[in-house]
Amino acid sequence: MTVVINSGVSFGNTLNEGREQCNGQTEILKNENNFCISKKCITFASIKMYTSMRIVTLKRIQEYSESYPESDIALRNWYKKTKESEWNCFADMKQTFNSVDCIGNDRFVFNIKGNDYRLIAIVIFASKKVYIRFIGTHSEYDKLKDHSTI
Repeated sequence: MTVVINSGVSFGNTLNEGREQCNGQTEILKNENNFCISKKCITFASIKMYTSMRIVTLKRIQEYSESYPESDIALRNWYKKTKESEWNCFADMKQTFNSVDCIGNDRFVFNIKGNDYRLIAIVIFASKKVYIRFIGTHSEYDKLKDHSTI
């Protein structure tokens, strides 16, 4: 990723000058305007923009996995792939999960474990957030009346 600031200064993956630790967790690039660049977030003053997806909430996956232990590995795999992704549009999501479908109203359905389970999530591309709205078996999904309002 390369970012060009209005002043003409460019930060990219090959720039080694200006590296410092950010909260002791990740290497970043910083200029005099406090513009930080890392793989996970871009900070300008006190505003953060995330480049990888943030999932709200892992707790739903954990609770569902307790009730349906055979779904655990597949759901954790979905969580890991989603969290590491940098989706900006539906096409980006399709590259990560070929079987994902848009069901309207910013909601998307993911097939989990070979379509044994379904996960519905609201995906807000601009803020890089994924809100899990439903996890269930395929038959439970089929019983839902309106998928786009879940």
